Amino acid sequence: MSQSFARTAEHVSAGHPDKFCDQVADRILDEVLTQAADLDRKNPPAKPEDAALPAVRTAIECLVKDNLLIVSGEVKLPPIIRGELDVIKLARGIWKDVGYGAIWTGGYSDEDEEQAQGELTVINHLRAQSPNIGAGHGKTVVSENIEGTGADFGGAGDQGIMVGYATDETEEMMPREWVLARDLCRKLHDLRVSASLPWLRSDCKTQVSLAADGSVTSVIIAAQHSKEVDARHKKQDLLEQAVWPVMKQEVAETAVTINGTGRFVIGGATGDAGVVGRKIVVDAYGPRVPVGGGAYSGKDPTKVDRSAAYMCRHIAKAVVQHKVGGARECTVSIAFGIGKHQPEMLTAVTDRGEDVAAWVWEKFKDLSPRSIIERLGLRTPQGWSYYETASYGHYGRANFPWEKPAQI
Repeated sequence: MSQSFARTAEHVSAGHPDKFCDQVADRILDEVLTQAADLDRKNPPAKPEDAALPAVRTAIECLVKDNLLIVSGEVKLPPIIRGELDVIKLARGIWKDVGYGAIWTGGYSDEDEEQAQGELTVINHLRAQSPNIGAGHGKTVVSENIEGTGADFGGAGDQGIMVGYATDETEEMMPREWVLARDLCRKLHDLRVSASLPWLRSDCKTQVSLAADGSVTSVIIAAQHSKEVDARHKKQDLLEQAVWPVMKQEVAETAVTINGTGRFVIGGATGDAGVVGRKIVVDAYGPRVPVGGGAYSGKDPTKVDRSAAYMCRHIAKAVVQHKVGGARECTVSIAFGIGKHQPEMLTAVTDRGEDVAAWVWEKFKDLSPRSIIERLGLRTPQGWSYYETASYGHYGRANFPWEKPAQI
């Protein structure tokens, strides 16, 4: 869909230190969900409330600098899973996968110093989640015919406002500037992993600007590289193997900036600290679309910051796919109160300025966290993983269940 204003979006690679932290947090979530599901299969619970899988709660935070990773936050896990959860092994596997394993040894004054291989040091400070979040007040809520209002009873694990968006301007139903920035970043990732550009390192950022008519006016790439490569060689390689294939020759070479300061040798967790949840606009739709309250990574699906945000996207896509009210674009907002089973607010506003929330309620009916989790299969990922969501976007990728056409 053509927009009447200029816009810009950025993206970061899986080797960005913030994204490394997101991937660690979500890899831990995948592991505990898998272990809980296996536990329930091997030892079927006598009563539903004794099942391990629905009891899993995670709110995982990570901080990385150099080769030190601190994993913290709150979890609620069966004792057997807590005992078998090897956070250090999981984190070190990702450290290797994203192309790290080096620490700076020569100080920051000499960027030509070699980087020496170093093992990741992990401090595991995960602690138990407050029981107040899950238990609720334990009284029957007559209007909803369920007991209790906490996450243990299917209520929201926190308060918050979640936002979802869809547009028909791209095949992915995502903003075009975001798609181009994402695709360019993924191209850099592929070139590094395949060793097509041996000098390319793992920490990369991209930024794409479009004019009001949709033409590309600016492309900026920050690509970490080995110290040997010269600037001219580096730019030509990236133009020929990344920019032109993604942009299909629609941007002038003069509009492309590669490493604006000239060199980008010191990168990754050595060049900058990384933290979970610091790239929420990249994770979502880019700056054209408002973000809700919280980050996604490290949170189990009872956290509506994650599950309700995925549902908002699912609904927004349905509105556009069904052309409700002639919509070519839709922004959905849902607000929850902690422990509550249905939203405090729901809006679904189209590009025509029409709120089609009544259509949403008619078609989707139950928007409780429990219903969202079951509808999207968020406790038992099949053909996808939370780890996959932690780099290159939570939306616009066909294998995620919230991206599939709504069954309404």
